[in-house]
Amino acid sequence: MEAAADEERPLLIDQLPSQEEGSQYTSDGTVDINNQPALKRSTGNWRACFLIVGVEFTECVAFFAISKNLVTYLTGVLHESNVDAAKNVSAWIGSSFLTPLIGAFLADTYWGRYWTIVIFLSVYVVGMLTLTVSAFLPLLMNSSYNSSIHRVVAYLGLYLAALGNGGIKPCTSSLGADQFDGTDPVERVTKGSFFNWYYFSMNIGSLLSGTVLVWVQENVGWDVGFAIPTVVMVCGLAVFVAGRKVYRYQRVEGSPLTRVSQVVVAAVRNYNAVLPEDSSALHEVPASTEPNCKIEHTNQFRFFDKAAIVVKPGEKGAAAPTSPWRLCTVSQVEELKMLLRMFPIWASMVLFFTATAQMSSTFIEQGAAMDTRVGPFTLPPASLATFDVISVMVCIPVYDRVLVPLARRATGKDRGLSQLQRLGAGLALSVAGMAYAALVESRRLSLARASPAPAARKMSIAWQAPAYAVLGAGEVFAAIGVLEFFYDQSPPGMKSLGTALAQLTVAAGNYVNSAALAAVAAVTARGGRPGWIPDDLNQGHLDYFFWLMAALGVGNLLHFLHCSVRYRGNYATGS
Repeated sequence: MEAAADEERPLLIDQLPSQEEGSQYTSDGTVDINNQPALKRSTGNWRACFLIVGVEFTECVAFFAISKNLVTYLTGVLHESNVDAAKNVSAWIGSSFLTPLIGAFLADTYWGRYWTIVIFLSVYVVGMLTLTVSAFLPLLMNSSYNSSIHRVVAYLGLYLAALGNGGIKPCTSSLGADQFDGTDPVERVTKGSFFNWYYFSMNIGSLLSGTVLVWVQENVGWDVGFAIPTVVMVCGLAVFVAGRKVYRYQRVEGSPLTRVSQVVVAAVRNYNAVLPEDSSALHEVPASTEPNCKIEHTNQFRFFDKAAIVVKPGEKGAAAPTSPWRLCTVSQVEELKMLLRMFPIWASMVLFFTATAQMSSTFIEQGAAMDTRVGPFTLPPASLATFDVISVMVCIPVYDRVLVPLARRATGKDRGLSQLQRLGAGLALSVAGMAYAALVESRRLSLARASPAPAARKMSIAWQAPAYAVLGAGEVFAAIGVLEFFYDQSPPGMKSLGTALAQLTVAAGNYVNSAALAAVAAVTARGGRPGWIPDDLNQGHLDYFFWLMAALGVGNLLHFLHCSVRYRGNYATGS
């Protein structure tokens, strides 16, 4: 799955550090809190990453405290049906991973990553407070309790939290990666490990939420279950702000979406212009004007090169128009080409996250129909997601410390496996996970319909654990891989946007899941039939839905293999 044509890969020109080797300052353009060149010995690296990873940990505690058991809250407290609850959970998770586009735009254009995190984390805290209040409402309102008011306040808190999430997801991973100087060979290798351990910390938060907080919600109360992560998040915000002097900051370079839009508009306006045979005739600013920002021209997507054609109005060869909506630089055009090259890979990842979306929706509903007793314990169905987290926490060190060194010896690459090979392995594991879940549900239905005794016809919930574990292993390859892929392959001024695009695959996957659930319910429940996913799963065929997900996953894997063979990386070290 390697790139097929190295000569098509655009390379940054003049990317060598301006300081001599061994400089005490970073060479990637990062600055300190005072907007001065960042000192290597006192800023960045793991000393700063621990604080950044810490704030992501607190956000994950809050996010998973909601998402792990939200389907239970909607069905048990707000009294929604199985299908409606599953759709609404997927819609909320999808929105939580769609809002990063907003955060990325503000970070790259106006606020920078640090202030974007601070502002959106504050919004997140307000959302968690609102959700906590909603859980107290039945007690506070007593006899005057109104279910409509309860529902409005609950969803207001949920979507404020989703908005707050939008400034954190694209910025914490990017700000963390910014702490390593890409021009320093040692720090560049360390950056590759950062994404693995960043995801590891996220799963520690998920583990705490899926065990301790889910138990608190089920046995103590939803109000306390939401209040605890709210307090944790406030503490995380305070610690993150306290570490502002040790961070390295990238300078804000303007809106990447505006630059991309300018290329499209200028190319359309120059539609009738003839492209010169020599690409050096296209418009570009001198390297001395904007060093470290020049990108080499490539021949792919040639239509957009028209945005850089110097159109000379009149017969006397007057000066070319200076409006950026009529004339763009070659480097600006190449930024758009980079995004277009990544799109087929992006599309391939959507169905992966459609599969993992089952862990917060249909898997929990399936678990509720099973025997939740494991030995002397009675497990909440949402707690089985702990096996997803454990799988991730076991597989990340194995991948980072065992698989990568072995693969590095075999391939000679710093990363061991290429990014595309890593993504492909994750897609294959998601197919295996969905096929296993379908087999478990088929067996559960057979037992439920064969025995007249209720106690004898329930299959143990422990049979779900391998499905969670396989999907967790898939996340180590695909979910982490897509973050690293989009960060590395995005243009220099679009790192937050690239990370947001990676998060957008999660949003798209959850929206696809919500749409698939609605479509399946509409098609299979016609004429008074219970459909595949009724409130009583024993009357339905949830296994058919899981088989559908597995079949779509196989088609998606084949599509990914085709795209990865044709993919032409944006950088020589890219794929």
